Amino acid sequence: MLTRDAEAVYRQLSRADRIRLARGAPPELRPHLAALERRVQAQERYMYQPAAWAREVIDWQSGDGITAYQGDIMDALARRRRVAARGPHGLGKTTTGSLVVLWFATTRDAAGVDWKVLTTASAWRHLSVYLWPEIHKWARRIRWDVLGRAPFNDLTELLTQNLKLEHGAASPVASNKAELIEGAHADSLLYLIDEAKIVPDDTWDAIEGAFSGGRMDGFPEAFALAISTPGPTTGRFYDIHRRAPGLEDWYTRHVTLEEAIAAGRISEEWAQQRARQWGADSALYANRVLGEFRAADEDSVIPLAWVEAAVERWQAWDTAGRPAVEGRRILGVDVARSGSDSTVFVHRRGLLIAELVAYDRQDTMQTTARVQATIGTGDDDQVEEAGAVPVVDSIGVGGGVVDRLRELGQPVLAYTGAAKTKSRTRDGEWGFTNVRSAAYWRMRELLDPAFGAELMLPPDDLLLSDLTTPTWDVTTGVPPKIQIERKEDVVARLGRSPDRGDAVVMALWAENLASSTIKSPAARTARTTAAASRYGRSFGSGGGAGAGRR
Repeated sequence: MLTRDAEAVYRQLSRADRIRLARGAPPELRPHLAALERRVQAQERYMYQPAAWAREVIDWQSGDGITAYQGDIMDALARRRRVAARGPHGLGKTTTGSLVVLWFATTRDAAGVDWKVLTTASAWRHLSVYLWPEIHKWARRIRWDVLGRAPFNDLTELLTQNLKLEHGAASPVASNKAELIEGAHADSLLYLIDEAKIVPDDTWDAIEGAFSGGRMDGFPEAFALAISTPGPTTGRFYDIHRRAPGLEDWYTRHVTLEEAIAAGRISEEWAQQRARQWGADSALYANRVLGEFRAADEDSVIPLAWVEAAVERWQAWDTAGRPAVEGRRILGVDVARSGSDSTVFVHRRGLLIAELVAYDRQDTMQTTARVQATIGTGDDDQVEEAGAVPVVDSIGVGGGVVDRLRELGQPVLAYTGAAKTKSRTRDGEWGFTNVRSAAYWRMRELLDPAFGAELMLPPDDLLLSDLTTPTWDVTTGVPPKIQIERKEDVVARLGRSPDRGDAVVMALWAENLASSTIKSPAARTARTTAAASRYGRSFGSGGGAGAGRR
């Protein structure tokens, strides 16, 4: 084995001197010199050519490889040092970031340079569930003979969320820990910012500090790759792409839908289906399919960014092992009105929407039986849990489910969207034209980040579309009243019924329904009356003036 000092001397030699040394070396040293020479050649070839590294060092299978736009992004990083790339969902962002991390680590370590990689994202889950497993995946595909070194040691080098080599390390850092990012120092630094659209400004500022001493030629050097699907027209990632003053030194790359389709990463049929599902003019379609920055329409009830933040909270809860959540167990039921619609069951616990389940082609009796089974009542007449109660849309065929549940002595909250309400907005200034308007606005208030939003929503694309599509207006009067877009108009724009959104909104409106709603017919038995009394106390006597306030 060669000592570190001997390797350092070898690296300083010219190519011709290295050849002469190898020819005259003792036989026992020749294998070590050959391996060292491969490392030196890899360093010289790939140090500032990440796309070539990805094409030649990774063992690609079945003719696969990086796309042209991935190569553009990688090589732009070597040339320009700061790259912000955006594009549609499915273009290969995590693969690009993972390959960049491995390129940087192996080339800098081969050169004997003091290096460091910090990976960050909008949420820790993106690092632990997506990025670092992807780094492991591609590390297993490295052609180690090309790099002239042994594979990473899983016990000492490539750990679960760290890569520790001889001269440096790659690590994850939460995006809300700007002080840890700011404290990074090395001769060669790389910052990878995944899901960059909602990374806080403090993190961007901390990264910027690393570039103060960086050089475009030689050491110290600093690189930053920010990559994401775009979101609303706010935040540093958006400012970079709009070329805001002071941010012109970032190189921006927009991967278009056409490029992703041509590269085989996205199918044209998928894009067309999403246009029908979300609406070709929606913010959701613009962000995830076109790779464009777009906020929800100004008159939308609920901004897309607020719903996406609630999905992030749900995914963090899911990743944490689904810990218990306090609160009453509620079942929201939106009953299908036609053969093409679905009956949707929403399972709620406090401010957690744990699950959405859709059932097709069920009549009212089947739906009634499923409601009983879901909340733990039926032939054995056992209540699974105190306070488990369904909220059912009472308009149209849903009325039949409400009537049958009451006939069976089952407490049920009937949601009537067209009914009048005296509820007010959080500040008490505005009223509502009907319960549907009040319920959707209540949903908006629960998602408003200005008030410490805690509501968690499952990752369901139809739900996101349902919640962000309806618009709102204000009618004149004292007080002025908020009017949410009629469901018929939403159906016309979406081409389908917003069943998932309505079911979630109903489930979250349970506390605002009057306790009298759960009264059954007069022939109710003593047992049923006691159960109704118990449920009524759990919800209080809301529904009067100000019942929607917080």
